[in-house]
Amino acid sequence: MIFSIPIIAIVTGHLQKQTKLKHQMLKDELELEKIKHENYLIETEKMKLELEQMKLEDQKNLKVL
Repeated sequence: MIFSIPIIAIVTGHLQKQTKLKHQMLKDELELEKIKHENYLIETEKMKLELEQMKLEDQKNLKVL
């Protein structure tokens, strides 16, 4: 019984470290998903602006003809 207490402490400590690491990984994954979403919104807005610019250029070219 004397030897089981240190083993239990070691196992418990290990499980706590694993839980903390998993928690940090989930936080990091959540932050990455937020950044990906922001990037998606920015790229979508950029494409909208580029499309609008192309439309304006086409209208300008049609008026010249």
